[in-house]
Amino acid sequence: MTTIKRQPFGEHQGQEVSLFTLTNSRGARLCVTDYGCIITQLWVPDRNGQLDDIVMGFDDLKSYQAGHPFFGAIAGRCANRIAGGRFKIDGQESVLATNELPTGQHLHGGIRGFDKYVWQAQEDGDGIIFSRTSLDGEEGYPGNLQVRHRIGLTDANVLRFSFEAETDKPTVVNLVNHSHYNLSGHTHLIHDQQLKIDADFMTPVDDASMLPTGEIRRVAGTAFDFRNARRLGDAMQQRPAQDFDVNYVLRKNNLSPNSNLDLQPAATLICPHSGRVMDVCTTQPGIQFYNAFKLSNKVWNGKAGHRYRAFSGVCLETQAFPDSIHYGHFPEVILRPGQKYQSCTEHCFSVVA
Repeated sequence: MTTIKRQPFGEHQGQEVSLFTLTNSRGARLCVTDYGCIITQLWVPDRNGQLDDIVMGFDDLKSYQAGHPFFGAIAGRCANRIAGGRFKIDGQESVLATNELPTGQHLHGGIRGFDKYVWQAQEDGDGIIFSRTSLDGEEGYPGNLQVRHRIGLTDANVLRFSFEAETDKPTVVNLVNHSHYNLSGHTHLIHDQQLKIDADFMTPVDDASMLPTGEIRRVAGTAFDFRNARRLGDAMQQRPAQDFDVNYVLRKNNLSPNSNLDLQPAATLICPHSGRVMDVCTTQPGIQFYNAFKLSNKVWNGKAGHRYRAFSGVCLETQAFPDSIHYGHFPEVILRPGQKYQSCTEHCFSVVA
């Protein structure tokens, strides 16, 4: 049975911030705060039963408030990129911030996205339900959006994310947790870990804008081929800058996050050194693989003062495709009144000998 402990974590704009510690019967431990629904720690056992914290982040709230590359946070109202920060629904244009400075695109909800708010929090069995109302016009998005985000930890060492949203005007919704994982512990690099992605296709991007070209391309014979588990360091050697930040088209899920609530395999991350395995299953149609190659662009002093460098973690973000609003053959991201946005992703932790 999972136990939950709540303690003060600081203050944000006059609001008290709490940190919740969830511990299951096997000793696995999850720490999550109501500021940005951020997962600050995740302790899971290795093959010898040794617990390590396998997510990147900080020890205190002030470090998160100072700005960070979405360590452990929710990304929304629309995760990933929207071209030029503009979109039209039924002929009505919405103008958003172009907050990704290198590319000039809208990224992860804008200047003050969902990751920079204190959410209402309610304990719910083996998890926490976070909720808030994103007001009409927030960051330029239309509609009052009611959002519920549940994060749970089961006795089977399953970390479960579920999202629900409803709106009073047509709007764009694409929600995801943005944790950086490292199955060796958050102080190591990822080169020796192995990744498998359940996808035969990916959506290539323009290198300057990081926006999809609209093409859906086979991964066979490319550096992006993870149909079978591959050592990350070997795959990175096939890229001139060792960089990965790309969306994959998952095999079995429909092209709408609202129509299919059956969990399907998405990815598997394996750490031969520790024996830890993370299987990712989701109802979402895509998964963004990012190998944290940008982290060396700035000094990030993480937990216990450890400096995070490029390739310190892996993001496996289950979501609709980037810039879906501008491509009719990409997954639907428009939510209308009377509809309910729903998605679920599970990270299942186990070990191999």
